[in-house]
Amino acid sequence: MLDHERRLWTSGYQFVAGLDEAGRGCLAGPVVAAAVILPRDVEIPAIQDSKSLSESKRNDARKQIENQALSVEVGICSPEEIDEINILHAALEAMRRATNNLSPSAEYLLVDGNRWIENSSWPYETVVKGDATSQSIAAASIIAKTERDRMMRTLASEHPEYGWESNVGYPTAQHYDAIEKHGVTSFHRQSFKLQRSA
Repeated sequence: MLDHERRLWTSGYQFVAGLDEAGRGCLAGPVVAAAVILPRDVEIPAIQDSKSLSESKRNDARKQIENQALSVEVGICSPEEIDEINILHAALEAMRRATNNLSPSAEYLLVDGNRWIENSSWPYETVVKGDATSQSIAAASIIAKTERDRMMRTLASEHPEYGWESNVGYPTAQHYDAIEKHGVTSFHRQSFKLQRSA
């Protein structure tokens, strides 16, 4: 999974950051992004596409990433920001915030997906399904997913009726049922369709 990184290291870049986000498709909660810089030529076997890992394996992988990475940062955009600038731009902004806080600073970015911000301060490339082909992006995917799940479980204690401890804000039947019964909260994304399709 280091092909992208090795090519960049060979080109002279030392600090290559992988970027990914979690929560774009949710009805409630923030979108959370992560940026991760891994040491040169370090392979972490526990890192895979975070979507293919069980929750316990994701949490174990997160510990290994945090123990070995040169820098790990998280960026967040709130439901209000998502409603204001739309989910795509909010996801990109969350990734930009995470990248901005990296220390050491990133010299080059590997961004999951096919879009990045205009007038980027960093050289970059977008990588479709990058969490399956880049170790740095896969690491960022794991950090973003575990961080967002943790946040949603905290919010679930304030609003237990929505089942966020299990659905973490995604559009499940349980979530739609709760919205129909209890209405929406300040953590729901008002710009999203919050009623199930007929």
